[in-house]
Order: sequence, then C-alpha cells, then structure tokens
Amino acid sequence: MVKIKRIGLAVGVMPFFLLLFCLGISSLHVQAERTLEGKRVLFISSYSYAWDTVQSQIEGIQAGLGKNIVLDYEFMDTKRVSDEQALQLFHDGLAYRLSKVEPYDVILLGDDAALQFALKYREELFADIPLVFEGINDEELAERAAAEPLVTGVIEKLSLENNIELGLKINPSATKVVAILDDTITGQAERKRYYECAENYPQLLFKEINVSNLSSQSLRNALQGVSSDSILIYVMMTEDADGKLYTSTESVKLIADNASVPALRMVEAGIGDGLLGGNVVSMYKSGEMAAELARRIISGISMDDMHVIMDSPNIYCVDAEMMERYGISLSVLPRDTTIINYKESFLEKNRAVLIPSSILIAALVMVIIWICIDHRRQKKMVAELECARKIMESASQHDFLTGLPNRSKFMSDLTELIRERKPCTIMMLDIDDFKKINDSLGHTAGDEALQQVAGRLKDMESQIFTAYRFAGDEFIAILQSSQFKIVEKTAYACRQIFTKQFKLVGNTAKICGSIGIASYPKDTEDLEQLIIYADDAMYRVKKNGKNDFAFYEGKKSAE
Repeated sequence: MVKIKRIGLAVGVMPFFLLLFCLGISSLHVQAERTLEGKRVLFISSYSYAWDTVQSQIEGIQAGLGKNIVLDYEFMDTKRVSDEQALQLFHDGLAYRLSKVEPYDVILLGDDAALQFALKYREELFADIPLVFEGINDEELAERAAAEPLVTGVIEKLSLENNIELGLKINPSATKVVAILDDTITGQAERKRYYECAENYPQLLFKEINVSNLSSQSLRNALQGVSSDSILIYVMMTEDADGKLYTSTESVKLIADNASVPALRMVEAGIGDGLLGGNVVSMYKSGEMAAELARRIISGISMDDMHVIMDSPNIYCVDAEMMERYGISLSVLPRDTTIINYKESFLEKNRAVLIPSSILIAALVMVIIWICIDHRRQKKMVAELECARKIMESASQHDFLTGLPNRSKFMSDLTELIRERKPCTIMMLDIDDFKKINDSLGHTAGDEALQQVAGRLKDMESQIFTAYRFAGDEFIAILQSSQFKIVEKTAYACRQIFTKQFKLVGNTAKICGSIGIASYPKDTEDLEQLIIYADDAMYRVKKNGKNDFAFYEGKKSAE
C-alpha cells in the first residue's frame, strides 16, 4: 500500500514540476532575448546593395540576427571601383562614421575584399571587436584570419569540381572546360582554385575568358566562340577592358545571348534568366549562418568554441527550360536537385487521382464538365472581384492628379517602419512661391507644375526611396536609411529636380523648392513629431532664401 501511495504522489506532482520547468525555460528565453536588445552589428559588404547576392546575404543576416539586434550596413562597391584610392576613401569615410556612432558588438564581413580590409585595419578600426566573415572564397585567407582569437566565420566553397562533374554528365563528350573570370580579388581567388582543379581532370583542357582583358566586342566574340565540346562555367564578370561595368543581370543576359552551350554557375543569381544552373551556394543561408554566429557571440558564448564553418551551404539547382532548350534529360541530374521552371504534365499532377478514378470516368464525365464550367465561372468572378478590389485599393492610396501615393499611404508606410523600428528619414518638399504660379499663369499651370515635380520624384524611386503627395504643393518622401551620407546624397538629388526648367502651359519656367529633413530615431521616435520637425526644417529654408534643403536641428530649428 505504501508503494502504491508513493507512486500516486509522484504522478500527482509531476505535472506541477513539468509546468515549473516549462516556465523556467520560457523565462530564460525571454531573458536571453532581452540581453540582445540594443546590441549593434555592422555588416560590411565587398559589393553594393544593388548586387543581387548581397540582397540575399542581407535577408539571411536579418533572419539570423532577429529583431532585437540593430543592423547597419557599409558597402565597399568593389564591383564598380576597386583601386587604392577607392579603398582609401572608403576607409576614411568608415573611420569617420565609426567615430560618431556607438561601438558595434560584432562586425560581419561579406566576401573576400571586406575581410582583407578588416584584417588590414584591424587595430585601427576594429580593435577588440569580434569579426565574423561569410562568402569567403579564399580558404587560405579565411584560415589566416581565423587564427586570430576574435575572428570566425563561414567558408563559401564554390564547388568547381561538382560543377565540372555535372558538366560531364550533361555533355559526356566534353574535352575542355572554359571559365568566365575577371581580375577582381574574388576573381583571382577563384582563378587559383580553378587551375588547381585541372590536376584532377587530365582528360580536359582548362581555359578561361578573362573579362578584364577583353573589350566588349571581344568578350561577345569569345562567348560566341565557345565550342560545343566545352563545359562553360560563369564565375565572375565585373568590368571589361573598355571600362564597362556589368551588373549581374547584364552579365547573365550577355552570356545567354551569345553562348551556344549551356552555362553553369556556382551561385543562385541568374538561374532562371538564361543560365542552366549548377552546384550553387545559397547566399541567404550563408548570411544566416554568419548572423547566428554573431548572435551567439553577443549572447556571451565564448569564441574559443566557434570554429570556422567549413560546410558551405551548397545545393544543386537547374532551370528546366534551359535543360529543354539544350535537349538535356533531367535524369542526368543528382538526386534532390532543385528544379525551377519545371512544368508538370497533367498526368504527373493528377496521377494519384486519374488511375483509381479511370473506371468511373465515363459515368462522371458530365458531372466533371459541369464542375469545370462552374469552377471557371467562379474563378473568373473571383478574378474580376480581386481586380476591382486592387483598383479601388490603389485609388484610395494614390493622388489622382500626380499619381503618387497619397498622405494616407505615407502615414501607413511610416507607421509600419516605426513599428518595426527601422531607421528612416522623411523629406518634406514644398514648391517655392506656388501661389504666384497659380496667380500669374493659372491653375492649369499649377497642376502641370505639381505633375512635373511628381514625375521627377518618381524617377528617383528605389528600394529605399518613395515619394508621396502630402497636401497642396507639398510633397513628402521616405528614405529607409538614417545614415548621413545616404541622406545627404538623396537630399542633393531631390534639390536637383529643380535645376532643369519646367514647361507650364506651353512656356518654360523656373521652379524652386525648399526641403526639410528629419530622421527616425535620431531626431525623435514619435511619428507626428517627426513630420513637424521636417516641416520646421523646411520653413527654416523658406526663411533663409528658399531653394535649398536643411536638416532638423532640435530646439534651434524650432526657434
């Protein structure tokens, strides 16, 4: 009896202890999240935000860090300019900015040039700050960097071997490998690895198309001259001998338009736009893994236990349309290959239904026809309703005269940015002496002035800049950044829209504008106050001669 009572007591209190355990775990998690709040991470990219792999890296980094950690960005832009002067200018600008902001808890470094820069200026700019790299092609550089006590990261292994093996499966009669390379830092590292691979393939001749040494026309000729017995691998294409800079989209189009053989690639960008694909590195995953290392460091985990991650996040990914174009069977692909643009046949999509239902098909054919007709009618109705909804929604959020998003859309977008605690800047723009335009030339001229200013603001739109019609002759813009250099550059661009003359009711006219600037959270964390501050700065410009821009200056501005 005693034994039974003891068991009953244990069973009775077990849920209580389980509840305490769960609450303890939950409390620890909340506490851990709070310790990360306000921590700061700086991501230095070797390239620019416009480079598609960088966008994937940033998305992965944001996912890995979470919302509590502040993430800032710096872009070296070595895809466009990579000489010593550019490096020195970046160094000087970064050194100045670092002197003006709070210290960062971790520095994330994207690709080889950023790691080389950080190592070169380690003591001057990043002393005692942990460095986490990702997207590094040069393994020797990564190993040398990781030998330091506060450095770790993720290796990017663009697998030439896996892509050559894939090329041999696609084209068993291949006698040569042709790599598209350039003389950038990353390109040089990949060239070294490329020719090291040649030892493993004595039956293949290894050649290259060096973009840096070829004019634009010679580059097209070289691509057109790649023979059918070649495995073509696109590695890097940044700038040709004519000085033409290539975006990822431009380089992919150039290869797709000129090469007569399928082009393999070792990163995701371009697959689906004319490249066959290959064994690729997931830049999103690479950024996420590096961010998770940074998060662990900020949480207080010792870096002694954080070895460099040598397992590059690689997958096979190919474009089914390119496979079909070159007559290549999907059966040659490795298992678990990701296939994009694959169009399943009706039988493949519905095999599980068609086989057991084939016996009843004759009896059900009329019912199926009726269902299909009714389904199509309903689908058409739903599509029409959705189209009408989108039209109404767009109309409610856009200004009829200028076509710009309206004040309501501005307030909604700004509220969302502040809710997500994303640093941003608003620019209040007012046309100078607009009443004189209406009085002297008429309201038609005033409408034309508003429309032309709106059109020029639309031309400035980007992923981080959006303009809105605020009220009357006032426009307002949101810049999704509070970094001074970016804000100042955008302000100059806004002022430039007034340098070209306007055409009003058939006559040319000079129009000027005053711009006031305020940033969140630098100036205020209150939405309404932010608008007031931008308005204050704008009216200060009006008082001081107009046709310029000014930043909000606190109480001084208000006076």
